[in-house]
Amino acid sequence: MAPGLDEVLVDLHPDALSIADLYDEVAGALNRVFPRNRPLWVRGEVQSISDRTGHCYIDLVDPDGRRERQAPVLKVKCWKMTWGPLKRTLRREGIELAPGMVVLLRGVVDFYRARAEVNFIVSELDVTALLGRLAAQRAALLRTLAAEGLLERNRNLALPAVPLRVGLVASPGTEGYHDFVGQLETSGFGFAISVVPAAVQGKGAPNSIVRALRTLADRGCDLVVVVRGGGSKADLAAFDSEPVARAVATMPVPVWTGIGHTGDESVADIVAHRTFVTPTDCGHELAVQVAGWWAERVAGPAAVVRRRAEDVLVAAESRDTQARDRLTSGARHQLRWHGQRLAARTGGLVERAPRLVTEARASVGARSGALGPLAHGHVARAGDRLVSWRRLVAAYDVERQLERGYTLTLDDRGRVLRTVAGLAPGTPVVTRFADGTARSTVDQVTETRTPGPGPADPGPGPRPGTEED
Repeated sequence: MAPGLDEVLVDLHPDALSIADLYDEVAGALNRVFPRNRPLWVRGEVQSISDRTGHCYIDLVDPDGRRERQAPVLKVKCWKMTWGPLKRTLRREGIELAPGMVVLLRGVVDFYRARAEVNFIVSELDVTALLGRLAAQRAALLRTLAAEGLLERNRNLALPAVPLRVGLVASPGTEGYHDFVGQLETSGFGFAISVVPAAVQGKGAPNSIVRALRTLADRGCDLVVVVRGGGSKADLAAFDSEPVARAVATMPVPVWTGIGHTGDESVADIVAHRTFVTPTDCGHELAVQVAGWWAERVAGPAAVVRRRAEDVLVAAESRDTQARDRLTSGARHQLRWHGQRLAARTGGLVERAPRLVTEARASVGARSGALGPLAHGHVARAGDRLVSWRRLVAAYDVERQLERGYTLTLDDRGRVLRTVAGLAPGTPVVTRFADGTARSTVDQVTETRTPGPGPADPGPGPRPGTEED
């Protein structure tokens, strides 16, 4: 039988290693250099981290070489039995591992033959060193903010005397949200709360809080409040971040924080206008401040006005009672005096009445006797005047004037002509006599300059407008 390809290759390269042999050599070399019974410490920067399966998987890079294109990456694994207690310890200390953090890990080197990977199996994490670095970072942040004048900037803003327009950064539906809002709702004052929801823990919390604060900066609030219920230090880590601290410090209105602290105050608390241990305390203090203003400016003066009004009313009632007494006494006196005068006059009238009636009856009799002759005299004189007027009217009667030889000259429309003005040859005229009329035509008009009677004075003839057609 012809030899196979494998046998030929072995004959040609008797010193070649199989993959299993190669991995055995690698594993042996690693065990000799990094024996599993001798754990070692490794320092690196977290590039990525995941613990969705209960185990923790971390990619570490050198802090100084992370920008290199081919920077070496160490695959770190922390099994569930180790990661569970370690994670609880980190949360208790307020630490949440995230990319960019430099950590110091203790463990052993492991070669995973199935993928030809060199891994680092973690058994311990130096929490003390990590806390020291976080504390140093916090101190450096506070020094930076102080140098920029941001530690006191928000605290120096003036808070309105009655901060009723309140902007709230919180996670709606949480206990901290209800604790704060409940204090305002039960205060009895008309707070207008503008809520901007925000995540208050987790990786996205800092950016979410910053966006909420920037939104409220343009809503015309008197005060902005950031609240969160209790939690571990890790849950409250967002409030130690630089973006949140800067956003709080640079707000154009005062910012109060009501964060359920379990330890030291956060950087956001330090740069805020005022800070409170819990959301309940924050809401209570806000309600107390408004209630104090109400008591000082409204309720107190109103009570003074009420007391003074009562004093004024009592004094007015006293004066009114006295005035009523005086008026009653005076009215009774007047009634008695006028009653006496009336009685006296009544007595005099009763005595004089018969005499006055007798005198009046005599006067009426005398006047009635003189009334008849006076009436007859007036009637006679009026008759004489009437006869005179009749004679005067008869003298000016048109018919009487025509009978005396006078005539009336009329135009063709029956109007009396008193002057030659307006007449022309050929103008028809009518002449009225006592016994009839004559129609004629003007042949010639001759105007005389001798003064004659005017239009308003027709002379001894009949008066204008008294004739009949």
